[in-house]
Amino acid sequence: MIEWKNLDTLSSFHELEKAERVNLVDAMSGEKGAERVKKYSVDGACGFTYNYAAKAVDDRILSILKKLAEEAQLSEKFEDLYNGDVVNTGEKRLVLHHLTRGQLGKTVMADGVDKRAFYLDQQKRIADFADKVHSGEITNAKGEKFTTVVQIGIGGSDLGPRAMYLALENWAKKQGCFHMEAKFISNVDPDDASQVLASTDVAHAIFILVSKSGTTLETLTNQAFVMDALKKEGLDPAKHMIAVTSETSPLAHSKDFLDAFYMDDYIGGRYSSTSAVGGAVLSLAFGPDVFARFLKGAAEEDEKSKEKDPLKNPAMLDALIGVYERNVLGYPSTAVLPYSQALIRFPAHLQQLDMESNGKSVNRFGERLSYVTGPVLFGEPGTNGQHSFYQLLHQGTNIVPLQFVGFKKSQLQNDVEIQGSTSQQKLCANVAAQIVAFACGKKDENTNKNFEGNRPSSILVGEEVNPETLGALLAHFENKVMFQGFLWNVNSFDQEGVQLGKTLAKKVLAGDTDGALSEYAKLLEI
Repeated sequence: MIEWKNLDTLSSFHELEKAERVNLVDAMSGEKGAERVKKYSVDGACGFTYNYAAKAVDDRILSILKKLAEEAQLSEKFEDLYNGDVVNTGEKRLVLHHLTRGQLGKTVMADGVDKRAFYLDQQKRIADFADKVHSGEITNAKGEKFTTVVQIGIGGSDLGPRAMYLALENWAKKQGCFHMEAKFISNVDPDDASQVLASTDVAHAIFILVSKSGTTLETLTNQAFVMDALKKEGLDPAKHMIAVTSETSPLAHSKDFLDAFYMDDYIGGRYSSTSAVGGAVLSLAFGPDVFARFLKGAAEEDEKSKEKDPLKNPAMLDALIGVYERNVLGYPSTAVLPYSQALIRFPAHLQQLDMESNGKSVNRFGERLSYVTGPVLFGEPGTNGQHSFYQLLHQGTNIVPLQFVGFKKSQLQNDVEIQGSTSQQKLCANVAAQIVAFACGKKDENTNKNFEGNRPSSILVGEEVNPETLGALLAHFENKVMFQGFLWNVNSFDQEGVQLGKTLAKKVLAGDTDGALSEYAKLLEI
């Protein structure tokens, strides 16, 4: 029987609080450090390795974390989720993003249909549509091929798909499967749409409007902006636009679109990159086969996340260590640092995934929590970040746990040797050096040059960024966030905090304001 309990009611959590802390400077120095690197490592999906040697854990801590996973019923809760239980209690909905990439358990029926079959059908419809666009069967009004795809959406309709597109753009060009350039319009700021449209040949562009409800203010505003631009060029917007929406939205059967592809209420925006939200733009840009490979990588990681032993389950172990750092060691933030230029927007996606999911102060039953939950998350690709905020990470007053992501090979395999080593070797040398520098520090009589160390980190190491590894990486973090939500006993699948600002903005636009809101409206000349 599944029991949803607060973290501080679990006996293993209190055992964790009393456990002796690990001194990373000592643990990671000399041969002890070398042995830890070999020992504290677990294989993930698609060739990934999760190495947590530089985290402040040892066998004692890990044994308690294993007990915590069992007491919190992490595996059982995941099983309930993928078998169709109503895990999103706030909105009384199922949580089915895993079904977009594989059948993890039993058949899930909702709305009178097999949901796995529904997602597969949408994938096939998108694939057929993309193939027709690429072949020239679907064209603009003049019978000319579309050369650019522009996604219009905000939040999860933008951040995830944009990060995935940028991660594979150069790979696809090298592999010869780059079909169309993709661009994205998200911000309601008119400068965003203006800039994108100014650099786009709109006569040869196909636009994807993404809105589950069909009522998202920013997205509909940008739709009107794009339609106006098309009309000014003498073009019929209906011959240049498709929709990704729910079957019940006003966009679903509108004559304003060439076609519509469907999502549902069981997939939150931040979890939607493997649904039609990511599927349409990625299939048009790179081809349906590449999107299928991306889904395959995510499915492989989901299977890995079913492993009951957390020491063999990278996403679950990552989640447990993160909760230990947040709730026992007291670290308020974490940084994700990909040493790959392809992942330039991946941290931005993870900001939404993590902070929108677990930025909660009440539990699943609406009761106020007495402990902290989701950390502040930020990040930037290495080595750029080293010349930016790493100063604070190394010598600042706050200790920030770090999550590195590294790859053995560069994506384009286009490198030169300079001063005895290639650029990729220099990149990998930097990430190895940073892990040890953060953990071990450096003593110096000059306090300005003294590094205390004891700054924890982990690293996910893969072969190279390709569709499979990207899918696996995405699923790793999605599942990590899910497991942490289970541990904190929060609902990771609603986002009520997004709604209040939207409501007040509508009041401002309607002129229905008073007090401070009225004065701010005047200040901004609305």
